[in-house]
Amino acid sequence: MKKFLVAALVLASTPITFARAQTNDIPHIEKRDNHFALIVDGKPFFVLGGQINNSSAWAATLPGAWSAAEALHANTVEAPVYWEQIESTKGAFDFGNVDLLINQAREHHLHLVLLWFGTWKNGQNHYVPEWMKSDPKTYPREETSYGKLLDVMSPNSATNMDADKHAFAALMGHVKSIDGTDHTVIMVQVENESGSVGSIRDFAPAAQKAFEGDVPANLARSLHVASGTWMKTFGADADESFAAYSTAHYINEVAAAGKAEYPLPMYCNVWFAYPVHALENRDRPSAGQDYPSGGPQQGNVAIWKAAAPSIDILAPDFYSDDFTLFRNIVATYHRADNPLFIPESQMGSNFGRYFFYALGNGAIGFAPFGIDRSAPVTQPADQVLAQVASAQGGFSGAVVRPGTPAENFALFGASEQEIAQLNLDGKLLTAVEEKGAARQTIHLASADAVVSFGFPQPDGTYPPGTPSLQGRAMVAQLGPLNFLVTGFDASVSFTLPSAELTKTPNQQLEILRAEEGQYVGGVWQVTRILNGDQTDRGLNFRSATPPLVRIFLHTLPLYDEALHRVAQ
Repeated sequence: MKKFLVAALVLASTPITFARAQTNDIPHIEKRDNHFALIVDGKPFFVLGGQINNSSAWAATLPGAWSAAEALHANTVEAPVYWEQIESTKGAFDFGNVDLLINQAREHHLHLVLLWFGTWKNGQNHYVPEWMKSDPKTYPREETSYGKLLDVMSPNSATNMDADKHAFAALMGHVKSIDGTDHTVIMVQVENESGSVGSIRDFAPAAQKAFEGDVPANLARSLHVASGTWMKTFGADADESFAAYSTAHYINEVAAAGKAEYPLPMYCNVWFAYPVHALENRDRPSAGQDYPSGGPQQGNVAIWKAAAPSIDILAPDFYSDDFTLFRNIVATYHRADNPLFIPESQMGSNFGRYFFYALGNGAIGFAPFGIDRSAPVTQPADQVLAQVASAQGGFSGAVVRPGTPAENFALFGASEQEIAQLNLDGKLLTAVEEKGAARQTIHLASADAVVSFGFPQPDGTYPPGTPSLQGRAMVAQLGPLNFLVTGFDASVSFTLPSAELTKTPNQQLEILRAEEGQYVGGVWQVTRILNGDQTDRGLNFRSATPPLVRIFLHTLPLYDEALHRVAQ
């Protein structure tokens, strides 16, 4: 049923219109031919992000966060705003920590993504103010099927929703008042990994009454299903589908209230449904136990897209070492109505593969989580990041392992605007090394880029590829035979497409010039011309700090036709 609903929504839904630039050109999402970009100050912006630890958005701990972001080469920090802190007394707001975040981000020349820790944090209510937690009669909790009260606020309660709407609208109004022209804050996450941990849905009397009624007519129309009760419409998936609609509707109302004050791009991050282990005697994970039931997991995307139009992006968090799973998750959330954004990831050495793969699939940004974990505020920046990444398998002491965030962010930091523009234009592709695939081909408009991982091998060594599958490359088309190229543990060469060779077989490509350089203020500046060992058998990227290379090719005959005829 859920697969049918997802397919039906994709095929039959009307085109999605994303927010365009306002009169003051606030940050917004732009869509062009099924490619997306986050536009900041009128220009495409790629989020090289880092999310700080859950309890780090305080004056005592923020210095370590900024140091970690600097060592990461990030351009954006994702930082929480705590409902329990800004509204500790009902109706009285204290935005001191919000001001601190924004002002210090400006001082460190960083953008901010604010994370609203409101009704939900990891499927529970940990950041709800005490005046709500202590009054479950006024602010109801979810109940299990046997009546247990959970530490989850009911999404079927109007009083809960109104309280969250009021607080979030106040937050967005305040952000506009202090940042509406500076645009330090570029996006807002609404709640955190929403849904219910502890029950597949809310069984409280009010929720049960709604569940026994009909599916809302607007939802049925959006999903192109016959209206009826939840059980009649969704069958075995009725409980989770009801939870998904309840949660999505609630969060949509919160987001809409915030956007009425200041319509920044808003997203929901996703604790998606990880597959069960092969040794477990079941065929699927359990909603409410293995993941928060009712969140925007894979099977609930269609319901969320229908019920939460004020949410611009459903953004999956990813913490697995399973690259096949990552490809599947990217395919699920990279949709014509949903920009791809990875707001949380681990900092281990597989980060580089995931980052390049997401980039090649049109992502607007990528961020590891916990960049300042357990870091003393007086510790130097490089030691901060080394300590954090070591705990996550990313570093050994202060030595950077291949593929970690700093390595990737340093490569793209000076040219993120150009990268974002090329992505929006659909001109950027990547290749990522996989087991048994040491050579891959990227098909571009005027040439094929052949990517060989681990090449060129030192003379006499074998096999090809890298031991830890860390080879990766990016190629972007700048002109007919002009490309921007970079990568790690890879060699990139160019051939004419097979269709072109069929039409004109006596043709080959040759490098005219290969420029190492960087973008400065949007202008390409050459640092040196590459040749010799750097271009033999393709452009070779073996350094831990690879360059950006702009390469110019031309065609010439493969054979001198007259001599070729004589030889034959």
